[in-house]
Amino acid sequence: MSQVLDAPPRTPAPATAADDDLAALAARHGLTVSGARPSLPAYVRQLWARRHFITAFSTAKLTAQYSQAKLGQLWQVMNPLLNAAVYYFIFGVLLQTKRGVPDYVPFLVTGVFIWTFSQSSILAGTRAISGNLGLVRALHFPRAALPISFCLQQLQQLMFSMAALAVILLVFGVPVAASWLLAVPALVLQFTFNAGVSMIMARVGAKTPDIAQLMPFVLRTWMYVSGVMWSIDHLLSSHDNLPSWVGPLLQANPAAVYIDLMRFALIDSFTASQLPSHVWLLATGWALLAGVGGFIYFWKAEETYGRG
Repeated sequence: MSQVLDAPPRTPAPATAADDDLAALAARHGLTVSGARPSLPAYVRQLWARRHFITAFSTAKLTAQYSQAKLGQLWQVMNPLLNAAVYYFIFGVLLQTKRGVPDYVPFLVTGVFIWTFSQSSILAGTRAISGNLGLVRALHFPRAALPISFCLQQLQQLMFSMAALAVILLVFGVPVAASWLLAVPALVLQFTFNAGVSMIMARVGAKTPDIAQLMPFVLRTWMYVSGVMWSIDHLLSSHDNLPSWVGPLLQANPAAVYIDLMRFALIDSFTASQLPSHVWLLATGWALLAGVGGFIYFWKAEETYGRG
């Protein structure tokens, strides 16, 4: 018994030796952990390699959206037009927000169309992962392709609405002008912003699907403070008793920035004096902050999507 008690404890064999051998073997044959998050540059390259999938997926979703309706793709234009008609009656006629706003109908329709682009992109992005778990679990691809493709779908839908908007502008006496070309960079910046916010919400929605039920209320509140149905400039000039911080806060609101940029590009009566200072820098800053920040935030959770 004394020999047993006095014997030194046995030293266990290193547990990492076999693991090191397996790791070396896997590295030698180019094997990696299944579903592991790639580096950020590699992730960007993978996403670019799937660009054809992104465009095809967004187009297919857009085509199928109204496939069961008798009027088909006409609803892509009719939905925002009907929303604009309702807002015109409630806000323009009953609440008289059209007072002091020249070309109110083009002003309102432009606001509704541009806001709908952001709203629909963010709502679709919130469900991008949680609503497509079958696709996420069945195929290997960079998951950011899903929220980006949904934003691209909404951009394609906006193009139909912009055709109707051009007709409305001409009917209400707004002439075609070279400033209409400014709509292109404005939409590029807004798309980047929308995609970034959509990726943020896609990650949040993947972990907490209930957030999708809350988002319509959040977005509705955001719409009411974004000058969709009323003029921020007219409000600030006609209400001197507002706190000093209200004006800069309303004008720096990213939704209001992109809406007013489009109004400035398309409506000749909407002048540069109605825009916040350094508006293009502001629009670019919001696009970069949301686009780059949202992309990195989404990428950091890449290996968790579709699990659990």
